[in-house]
Amino acid sequence: MSDFSHIEEQDYTRKFDPGLFKKLFLHMRRHWKKMGFVAAMMAVLAVTDVILPLMTRHAIDHYITPEGLSSPLWPFGLAYLGIILAQVGSVFLFILVAARVEHHVNYDMRMKGFRKLQELSFSYYDRTSVGYLMSRLTSDTNNLAEAFGWGLVDLVWAVIFLIAVTIAMLVINWQLALMVIAVVPVLAVITAWFQKHILKAQREVRKINSRITGAFNEGIMGVKTTKSLVREDANFEEFSHLTGDMRRAAVRAATLSAVFLPLVIAISSLASALVLGEGAARVLRGVISLGTLTAFVNYSVQFFNPIRDIAATFAEMQRIQAAAERVVSLLETEPDIQDSPAVVEKYGDNFHPRRENWEEIHGAVTFENVTFRYKDGTEVLSDFNLDVRPGETIAIVGPTGAGKSTIVNLLCRFYEPTAGRILIDGVDYRERSQLWLQSSLGYVLQEPHLFSGTVMDNLRYADPEASREQAMAAARLVNADAFIRKMDKGYDSEVGEGGSRLSTGEKQLISFARAILHNPRLFVLDEATSSVDTETEVLIQHAIEETLKGRTSFIIAHRLSTIRSADRILLLEGGRIAEEGRHEELLRRRGAYYELYTNQFREEAAGQLLGRRETAAEA
Repeated sequence: MSDFSHIEEQDYTRKFDPGLFKKLFLHMRRHWKKMGFVAAMMAVLAVTDVILPLMTRHAIDHYITPEGLSSPLWPFGLAYLGIILAQVGSVFLFILVAARVEHHVNYDMRMKGFRKLQELSFSYYDRTSVGYLMSRLTSDTNNLAEAFGWGLVDLVWAVIFLIAVTIAMLVINWQLALMVIAVVPVLAVITAWFQKHILKAQREVRKINSRITGAFNEGIMGVKTTKSLVREDANFEEFSHLTGDMRRAAVRAATLSAVFLPLVIAISSLASALVLGEGAARVLRGVISLGTLTAFVNYSVQFFNPIRDIAATFAEMQRIQAAAERVVSLLETEPDIQDSPAVVEKYGDNFHPRRENWEEIHGAVTFENVTFRYKDGTEVLSDFNLDVRPGETIAIVGPTGAGKSTIVNLLCRFYEPTAGRILIDGVDYRERSQLWLQSSLGYVLQEPHLFSGTVMDNLRYADPEASREQAMAAARLVNADAFIRKMDKGYDSEVGEGGSRLSTGEKQLISFARAILHNPRLFVLDEATSSVDTETEVLIQHAIEETLKGRTSFIIAHRLSTIRSADRILLLEGGRIAEEGRHEELLRRRGAYYELYTNQFREEAAGQLLGRRETAAEA
């Protein structure tokens, strides 16, 4: 497992940002009506909460004191019952709808985030940890959903109640009301200070949580390497340091929140005590009635409840802002590779293709003065030129870093040239949609990836409409049918997560069949035989010969024996073509390719001889 202490995502140092929450509201526009309904129910609840002390005042002054004993009670009882029913109904409805808002917001944010991940270019994944992305689409979206489902409920109630109760107190007795209101500036200063520090602490918590998620992901994915290198203790120690940082940051954030709310309560309680003392003196002097004092004390106590709720909501929003920043940054990330508006208008996008306008791909490929640099400035290709005829098989060999994978990644438009252009059938591929090109691509990786599900699910992954017979025909074409039928349920056998129940060679053959079923015009093989045994290599070699017929193909080869039948072999050095020709032609030249081939032949021969000696010794 890697040490994640050096990995940092984008830092957010802004203060509380209302504009950020405005963006979130725009992303949630589908739920505005439901959120508005919840706000309306909270407004009803707040108003009834203000009316109830007035009802108590009326009851004391008209039904408890001797002067009001003759007043009829039934009108008051009916009014009180109506208010209680309004409260019960508003509470029931806001809980019901707020729960729906929470779940729907969570669903929408995750769907938008997942869709964005489908749109982003390969370069985004080069610089972004899987753990960070998982954290954003799980815990962060969940926090946002809870905030918008329930946090805003408290805020709406608190604001409306605070306004209404302030008006009621000023009407009943403005002198006592000012005693209560005078405490508010002190609370505002305290809230501002804690808001700043809680926000900083919560951001640190979210960052460390992302690193923990990343550590989990890497630890699980690399478990075989961990055990083979006996790294369990070292990994555990590294993870302990990481979780220790998380614990310290979380305790710091929790401590700030724990100090903040009791401090607000203490100040508000002091103000209520002062009001009670002054109000009691006025009752004894006959200035105000007992019912008025009772109502005012209720208001003075309740006056600080919404202030505490608002303060708590703002404290919570500091935590939410840390999550909101991360989710919004993902949703607003623009892909490095985008189709122009004119291209989208004609050909559609990844989710709304206009296939009726797609031109057929014949397979001619031209690299015209192509230069490519990564964002850090590293140049991989410089003024690279190549013409490939339709149906031609091009093999690319060379040392690590020569630019082999860069060429095919540019061909697939996973990246775009820094300078120059790439033509498909004589047209710059940027004048066509990405989906137009990639729908005609077959890509077989050195480490093939299978998805959880059955063999048949994986075969039909790119073409769900394909029949079982078509999928089985593709498997037979690449010699995968034999081993598939030996599995416990044949084509309906589970492959395990990432294809864990299959060998590398078996996964490779299934990925070949999957690509063939897709029927691509352009085929890319990225060192497809470098991780398999000799017997499987023979099967894959046969699969290559069968599947590449009539297709324009690019083969990145580690084992040179697999490319002897290629139409052209390119030997790359430093991002340029050092040698070019057929296998026999390059051997006759006795240049760099000859040296590479003969050295590899000697190594393989020595390995086979050593293997035979070990077998004989064991016998």
